[in-house]
Amino acid sequence: MTIEESVQQRPLVFAHRGSSAAFAEHTRAAYLQALADGADGVECDVHLTRDQHVILLHDANLDRTSDGTGPVAERTLRELRRLDFSSWKGVRIPEMYGPRSEQFLTLPELLEILRGAGRPVRLAIELKHPSPYQLKLEDRVLEVLRSEGWDARSSTVDNVAVTFMSFSPESVRRLLRSVPAEYICQLVDDVDVHELREELGWGLITGGAIANVMKAAQLEGERILDHGEAALAGPGVDYVRQHPATVQRWLERGRRFRVWTVDSEQDVALCQGLGLHEITTNVPARVLSQLKVTSPQGR
Repeated sequence: MTIEESVQQRPLVFAHRGSSAAFAEHTRAAYLQALADGADGVECDVHLTRDQHVILLHDANLDRTSDGTGPVAERTLRELRRLDFSSWKGVRIPEMYGPRSEQFLTLPELLEILRGAGRPVRLAIELKHPSPYQLKLEDRVLEVLRSEGWDARSSTVDNVAVTFMSFSPESVRRLLRSVPAEYICQLVDDVDVHELREELGWGLITGGAIANVMKAAQLEGERILDHGEAALAGPGVDYVRQHPATVQRWLERGRRFRVWTVDSEQDVALCQGLGLHEITTNVPARVLSQLKVTSPQGR
């Protein structure tokens, strides 16, 4: 049995923001560790800076994962380079993973890391919305990829196979103008309007309006997957558990599944038992070890 055939018998494993249980998410160390862990691919979130660089960050604000504060969209790349994006994790970065000053990454810098993997590797790019730059985010990401040699028909850059994801149906539709549907993932999750309104704490009218917009996006995302406009379905693992009929329907209609965020043994077993194709995890080494033990080729 070849390595490729062996991999096809288990879900592909994507490192969520890199090996983010080990090192601060989206950092050089997290992605280098993901490659060392043997992850089939890595996942990243992208935003635009004030000077239109595509950078890796989950939140729209800097407060949680850096020593800065405020919206990332209001900072230039040069300003962001001065911030510390790794110390909050409280772990030492091995010297081979670079100094603290080099942990913050742009999309081209992540591609450089993946090109150096010495093997085929997958990259799942999540485009974060709402963005103050709206759908210019999608246009700029594709522009950056083209400058790196990205081929749209195969969606590859050298040894890196690229796919795109968003919770935003508008983002997905924008991407479909330039990218084949097989490389686009519509992310979905349950939105409880009443629960979300309370969590937001923004009052009945404002909180309710935002929750309703998010619920509408969920329903439109589900419609996109029902009709096969995007070929990749990206539900959270709780959504998979709570909507077995929907999961089965999408499987029967040929959707490929990428499930997030799958860290526990029970969740890994659930995805594998359902025959789902890809899982995103903070702990790729542990998940790969479990899949190897439980798969036929690992016995």
